[in-house]
Amino acid sequence: QVQLVESGGGLVQPGGSLRLSCTASGSIFSINVMGWYRQAPGKQRELVATFTNGWLTNYADSVKGRFTISGDIAKNTWNLQMNSLKSEDTAVYYCYLRISSRDYWGQGTQVTVSS
Repeated sequence: QVQLVESGGGLVQPGGSLRLSCTASGSIFSINVMGWYRQAPGKQRELVATFTNGWLTNYADSVKGRFTISGDIAKNTWNLQMNSLKSEDTAVYYCYLRISSRDYWGQGTQVTVSS
């Protein structure tokens, strides 16, 4: 069993920054992908950023240049640094982990961007 715990969400003004963190515990081996997804009210869950095989990063076009994903496979932790936040970034953010073709999700952390 694998558990993911997120932290770092909250309320921030437009243009501000937040840093999300995720830590995985349990039966962890052969991590393929660490990542973040988000779901805004009334919308489908969408990819924000992924970190594959310890080095390859991928970002949604809407966050490129503003968000940075980083990870430490040895410590089973990964982060999402979010800068220049916009109101449209408001959503519940979920950390994501793929191990040997199985997907795991955190419970989500709310990020609200509002003045």
